[in-house]
Amino acid sequence: MDILTKLSAWFDSTHLQAQIKDVDYIGLFSNPWFIVPFGAMIGYMVFKQKWKDLLILSILVGVWWVSGTPYMNSLIVKGEISIEKILPVIFGGAGALGLVIYLLFGRSD
Repeated sequence: MDILTKLSAWFDSTHLQAQIKDVDYIGLFSNPWFIVPFGAMIGYMVFKQKWKDLLILSILVGVWWVSGTPYMNSLIVKGEISIEKILPVIFGGAGALGLVIYLLFGRSD
């Protein structure tokens, strides 16, 4: 259990949750130092016809976008998770995770 305590303390010291919450996505996607390599990667995936990788990347960007919506901010009401609002998130996440697992380990090309 000591390792879990140290790991939890390290995770809290990185302030990763606050950094993710404070990301300026409008500034990020208008910054040429991000958008040019990102666009080049997308173009390369389309050129090489890596549709599975492109779909997985789209799912990851979609999950990142959904995590910043007002709906996600309204999941916790008075310090408790609202079960009516968390169920669609759980099933959507399970569906996305199932699709990614299928794409990675399912049928081969």
